Amino acid sequence: MRRIRIGILASGGGTNLQAIIDSCERGEIDGEVVVVVSNIPEADALERARNHNIPAFAFPHKGLTREAHEADIIACLEQNSVDLVVLAGYLRMLTPLMITRYSGKIVNTHPALLPSFGGEGMHGLNVHQAVIDRGCKVSGCTVHFVTLDIDGGPIIAQKAVQVQEDDTAETLQERILKEEHKLLTRAIQLFAQGKLKVEGKRVRVLET
Repeated sequence: MRRIRIGILASGGGTNLQAIIDSCERGEIDGEVVVVVSNIPEADALERARNHNIPAFAFPHKGLTREAHEADIIACLEQNSVDLVVLAGYLRMLTPLMITRYSGKIVNTHPALLPSFGGEGMHGLNVHQAVIDRGCKVSGCTVHFVTLDIDGGPIIAQKAVQVQEDDTAETLQERILKEEHKLLTRAIQLFAQGKLKVEGKRVRVLET
């Protein structure tokens, strides 16, 4: 089976990136991370990539339109013949330029059970605090395909996590992040195996 070529977009520490790299190296994903891109030159994700001899590039976005910035990123992804783009803590909203170019080939992870607690401003600790403030008993994480609808793309996989009475946004984030790492790598493997079929807003996982 051909191994897919994975491109990662990340803005921060890169813990999801590390989980993907580790899973690829263990043979749990039929693929390899061939390039890592960040909009933040100081992002730890870039250093994680370099530690594994993976090409890593920074494309600062200041002073550029979103389209011009994404054109540079697309050129980098194309030069590395990427099959799948993974948003791993990438804190920039994508434009139709990128989404159209990689339609059905961009996945994102979100730290809540979509469609709840998604949309503009819902990222990082903001999500977990909103969940706690609303009094939810269950939260979790979601991996979905990226579409023009922010956090509204077809859902590939979800994992529920209990919200504890004494949770803070930080403690809830820590527990969910552990599940997020596993969920994201499993979703990538399903893509690599050709087992994901999008039907409207629904993703069906095909049996072999």
